[in-house]
Amino acid sequence: MTLSFWRYAHLTLAIFSAAFLVLASVTGVILAVDAIQEKTPPYKIANFDAISLEQTLPVLRKTYPEITELAVDHNQFVSLQGIDQKGNDVNAYVDAKTAKILGTPEQKSEFIQWTTALHRSLFLKETGRFIVGFVSFLLLLIAISGFALLLNRQKGIKALYSKIIKENFAQYYHVYLGRLSLLPIILLSVSGTYLTLEKFNFFLEKKSSEPTNQTVSPPAATTNFFSTTLLSEVKKIEFPFSDDPEDFYIITLHDREIEVNQKTGAIMSETLFPLQTIATEWNLDLHTGRTSILWAIVLALASFNILFFIYSGFAMTLKRRASRIKNMFKAAESEFILLVGSENGSTLAFANAIQKQLIAQGKKVFLGELNSYTSYPKAQQLIVFTSTHGLGDAPANASNFLTRLQKTAQQQPIQFSVVGFGSVAYPDFCAFANDVDQALAQQKWANRVMEMQTVNDKSATEFVAWINLWNAQTGVNLATTPSLYNEVPKGLEKIKVLDKTLISETEHTFLLTLQTTTFSKYTSGDLLAVYPANDNQERLYSIGKVNGKMQLVVKLHPSGLGSNFLYDLEKGSVFKARIIENKSFHLPAKATQVAMISNGTGIAPFLGMISQNQSKTATHLYCGFRQQTATVMGYQQFANDMLAKQQLNSFHLALSREGNQEYVMDLIQRDALFFGKLLQDGGTVLICGSLAMQKDVEKVLDTICLQQSNKSIAFYKENGQVLTDCY
Repeated sequence: MTLSFWRYAHLTLAIFSAAFLVLASVTGVILAVDAIQEKTPPYKIANFDAISLEQTLPVLRKTYPEITELAVDHNQFVSLQGIDQKGNDVNAYVDAKTAKILGTPEQKSEFIQWTTALHRSLFLKETGRFIVGFVSFLLLLIAISGFALLLNRQKGIKALYSKIIKENFAQYYHVYLGRLSLLPIILLSVSGTYLTLEKFNFFLEKKSSEPTNQTVSPPAATTNFFSTTLLSEVKKIEFPFSDDPEDFYIITLHDREIEVNQKTGAIMSETLFPLQTIATEWNLDLHTGRTSILWAIVLALASFNILFFIYSGFAMTLKRRASRIKNMFKAAESEFILLVGSENGSTLAFANAIQKQLIAQGKKVFLGELNSYTSYPKAQQLIVFTSTHGLGDAPANASNFLTRLQKTAQQQPIQFSVVGFGSVAYPDFCAFANDVDQALAQQKWANRVMEMQTVNDKSATEFVAWINLWNAQTGVNLATTPSLYNEVPKGLEKIKVLDKTLISETEHTFLLTLQTTTFSKYTSGDLLAVYPANDNQERLYSIGKVNGKMQLVVKLHPSGLGSNFLYDLEKGSVFKARIIENKSFHLPAKATQVAMISNGTGIAPFLGMISQNQSKTATHLYCGFRQQTATVMGYQQFANDMLAKQQLNSFHLALSREGNQEYVMDLIQRDALFFGKLLQDGGTVLICGSLAMQKDVEKVLDTICLQQSNKSIAFYKENGQVLTDCY
C-alpha cells in the first residue's frame, strides 16, 4: 500500500476519534496513577510468594475462631472477614504470617469512582460502553497505521530504532515517543476492545446441553492441598461453617474452583473456569495495570503520550495545510510551471515565494505537486523544487512523478531547472532531486537551464545562490535578499549562560559556559546551532562537555554576526539554539590511542573529550596558537590537571608569534614516527580548527603515511581513523 494511504488513514482515524481519545487518555492517566497509589499502603508482607496455606490457615483460625472468607486481591493484600476471640466483627487486611491486623479496606473515593465510570461508559451505560470499545478498536488501527508510517520512514524493521533527524519539535517527538509507546498502546487498545466485546457477550459459547464450567475428577488424594498450594495462587477462600468433615473449604484459584477436605487436605471436587473467564481476567490486568506497579507506570506514560500524539499529529497536519497550494491560473494557460515534492511542507514555502514574485511581474504561473504532473501546452519554464524522503526516496506527493513523466510528453520545448532540498545529515542528500534532474534531461522536449542546485537545511543563502544563476540564464529578476526566504526556526532549545570570559587587546577569544534548560543529551564534538538574527542564518559551534556543562570557545570577529551575538550575552541570560548530533566527530570508544590536533577555537571539543576520558585511553593533544595569553595559560593548566589524572598522556603547544615561532604542523613533522605508528596500530587522529590548518596538517600526515606505510591519508580517512571538524 502507498504511503499516502497510510497517512490519510492515520489522520482520518485520529480526527474521528480525537475527542474520545483525549477523554480516555486523561481518565486513563488518572486511573493508572490510582493503580500505583493502591500499592503504596504497607499491606503486602515480605516473602508473600513463599507462604503456603498450611502455614497461614492455622495461624489465622487460632486468632479468629470464626472466619467466613479470606481474599487475596490483585495487590496481594490479604483481607479477612470473620469474628475475633472477643466476639468482634473483623473486616481487615491481615498479616498472613502473624494474623496481625494491618489496616482496613476502604472504598474508592467518589472522584475515582466517577472517573472509572466516565472511562468505561461515558455515563451512557450500554451505549457508552460500545462507544468506548469502538474507540479502543480505532486506537488499534491508528497504532497499526502509525507503525506502517514508521516502517516506511525508517526503511524497514531493522532500522526502526536508528537515528531520527530532528526537523521540528512535533515531528521528532511524535516519531521518538511513538517508537517507545507502540507496544503499550497496542496492548491497551487490544485489551480495551476485548473487554467491551466480552461485556456484550461476543465470546459467549453456543448453547448446548453441556454446562458452562467444566467439572473434572479430582486427583488421587496422595498429597495435602494445603501444603502444596501457595497463598499467592489463591483468589478467595470460603471457610467451612463447622468442623464436620463433610463441610469443605471452597477455594477459588485463578483458573478453577475446588472443594477441599478440611481434615485431610484432599481435593473433593474441581471445576475449571472457561477460557473466556481467564482471558477476561488477563485482559483486565493488562488494561488496568492493577497487578504490577511497573506496568501501571508504563500505562500512565502511554496514556499521556496519546495526548501528546494528538497534539503533535495535528500540529504537523496544520503545518502542511498552512502551506497549501493556491493558484490564480490554470495549468493549461500558465507559462511558468512550478512543481513541488515535499514531505512536510517546508519546500513548498520556497516555491510559494517564487510563485508570488512571478505573478507580481505579470507572469501566468501554476504551482502544483509533482504527482499532478500533466501536459502544459503553454509552458515555457518548468522549475522543480523537491526534497528527498527517507533513504533517497520520493516525498509522498512526488512518488508517481517519474512514472507520469515517462507517460506524458510535452508538445513544445520547455526549459527546466531542478532545486534539491535536504540535509547533509542524511546519507542520500538530495538523491531524489538528482533522479528527477536526470529523468528530465532524457526528455526530448526538455532543455536544462543549469545544473541541478542543492539547498542544505533550508538555507536561504544557498537558495538565493540558485536564484542568481537562474536570473542570469532566464532574464527574470527574482529577489536575491535571503531574508525574504528565511523561515524563523522553530522547536529550539533554551540555553542559559552560566559564565563568560572577557576579551582583551591580546586575547580575542572568549569561553562560554552554558547549560541547557531541558534534558538534552549531547557530548563533546557535537554542534550548537545559533540563530543570531532570529532567521535561518545558522552559525555552528563545536561543543566541549566539561563537568557536565557545555563549553564553547569563540573568536570575536569585529563584524561577526554569530560571535558578536554570543559575546553580547550576559551571565544568566537565556537564548535559543539547537544541538546537532555530530557522531562523526566523537571520541572513539574503541581506539587504542588518540591524537588531537587543533588551532584557535578548535580546541573546544578536545577539552571536553579529555575531560570525559574516564577510561584513560592514551590521548595526546597538539594545539597551535599565535601567542601566549591568559587563555592559553588556562589551557596549559587544564592539560597539567588532566596529565595528573592520567586522562591525557602528552601535551604539545606551538606558538607562531612567540618563542620558536612554530606551527602545529611543525610539531607533527617533529613527531612523524609517532603519528605513523599510531595510525598503523589502529589509532585515531582528530583534527578541529580552521580549514587552512586542516589542509596543511593533512598534507604533512599524507607524506608521513606514504613514507612509513606506503598508504595515503585517504586510506586512513576511509577507515575512520582520521576525523575532521573544520570550518
